[in-house]
Amino acid sequence: MRKFTLLLLDIAALYGALVITIFIRYRDTFSYQHSVHLTPFLFIFALWLFIFYITNLYDFGFLRNNLDFYSGLFRAIITTSAISAIFFYLIPIFQITPKTNLAIFITLFSGIVIGSRTLFNTANASGSKKPLLIVGVNNQSLELAKFVEENPQLGYELKYIMDLAKEGIKNVDQIIKQERINTVVISPETYQAPEIVNIFYRSLENRVTFKNLSSFYEQLANKVPLGAINQVWFLENLTEGGKKTYEELKRFFDLLFSFILGAIVLPFIPLIALAIKISSPGPVFYLQKRVGQNGKSFEIIKLRTMRKDAEKGIGAVWAKENDPRTTILGKFLRKTRIDELPQLWNILRGEMSFVGPRAERPEFLEDLKKEVPFYEERYIIKPGLTGWAQINYRYGSSIADTAEKLQYDLYYIKNRSLTLDLGIILKTINISLRQAGR
Repeated sequence: MRKFTLLLLDIAALYGALVITIFIRYRDTFSYQHSVHLTPFLFIFALWLFIFYITNLYDFGFLRNNLDFYSGLFRAIITTSAISAIFFYLIPIFQITPKTNLAIFITLFSGIVIGSRTLFNTANASGSKKPLLIVGVNNQSLELAKFVEENPQLGYELKYIMDLAKEGIKNVDQIIKQERINTVVISPETYQAPEIVNIFYRSLENRVTFKNLSSFYEQLANKVPLGAINQVWFLENLTEGGKKTYEELKRFFDLLFSFILGAIVLPFIPLIALAIKISSPGPVFYLQKRVGQNGKSFEIIKLRTMRKDAEKGIGAVWAKENDPRTTILGKFLRKTRIDELPQLWNILRGEMSFVGPRAERPEFLEDLKKEVPFYEERYIIKPGLTGWAQINYRYGSSIADTAEKLQYDLYYIKNRSLTLDLGIILKTINISLRQAGR
C-alpha cells in the first residue's frame, strides 16, 4: 500500500509539473496545448517511473533522507532528463520539440519530487509504527533487532527483545499487553517451552500477528537468515514441482534473448578483442571451471580482465574489489560487466541462465561446504549471469561474504519468478550503465 501511495505521489508530481508548465507558457490556449502535449508526455511519465524503479527509488530500504538517497534521486533525474531530450529530438514521432517547455517541466518536476519524496521519507520514518516483540535471543534475532532499529522507514518499532533463558515465559503475556504489541517474532528455540504456545494462543484475542523469525527476517531484509532455518525449511519452501512451467518459460526466454543479444554484441567483439590485445599480452578469452546445477562442473567463458599470469605461483584466490591483478581495460570491462558477455554461449548451451546464483569455482567449494551451512542447496538451480545476491551485496571475497550472499541466493531460489527475474535484469542494466559493477 505504501509503495502504491508513493507511485501515486510521483504520478501527481509528473502531471502537476506538466500542467503548470503549460499554464505558464500557454495561458490563453491552455486546453488546446494540454491536449497537444499530454500524449507525448505520457511516454515521458512512463520513462521517469521506469528509471525510478530500476534505481531503487521504490525500495523502502533505500528511502531515507540521507546522501545515498539524494545522490540516487539526482542521478535518476539527470538520466531521465537526458533520455527525455533524446526522445523528443532524435525520435520525431510527435509534432512537438519542446525545448523551453521540457526545461521548465524538468525543473518543476525536480523541485516537486524532491520536496514530496523528502516529506514522504520523513513521514514514513517518524509516523505510526507497529510495536514489535522478538521472543528468543540468538545471532539472527539480534541482527533482526538491529536491522529494525536502523530502518524505521520499514514501519516497525522494536519494543522488546526477550531472552527466555534468563527471563522465563511468565512476562510474555504482560509485555504484549503493556506495550500493545502488534507483531511477535518467534525464534525457533522458543517452541522448546511448550507453555508459551498457550500464552501466544491467548494473545490472539488482542489481534496480535505472530511471525516466525525466518519469515519475518526474509520479509524485511529480502534474504533468508541461515541460523534460523533447518532442513525442514528447505522441504517446505524449495519444493521444485510447482516451478516446472516457470523453468520452461525461463529457458525459452534465455534462448530467445541470448540469440538477440548475441547478434547485437557479435560485431563489437573484434574491436573489444583488439583493445584487450593492445592493452596487455595474453589471450582474449578466459576459460575457467565453475560449479553449475546439481554440482556439475563446466567451463565459463569471459573476456580476460586480468594479466595472463594472475594466478601464477599462488593458485586460485578470491577476486576482490580493486584487484591489483586487473588490467586498466579490465577494470572498465568489469565495471560495465562487458566481460560477462561471452557467457551468452554458456546460456545457449544450457549451463547457465540470465538470472541465478553466481557460479563458484570448484577450488573453493569444499571449504565453503564445510564453513557455510546449506551452501550446496544453491546448486539446485542453474547459476546466472546476474542474480539477486549480485545486485544486493558487494563482490564476495571471503567465506563471510559468501555466507551473506547465500542468504540472498536462498531468497531468490524460494521466490524466483519471471517478474523477479525481470526486476533483477533491469537493475543489473542500471548497475552496468553506472559502471558500478566489480
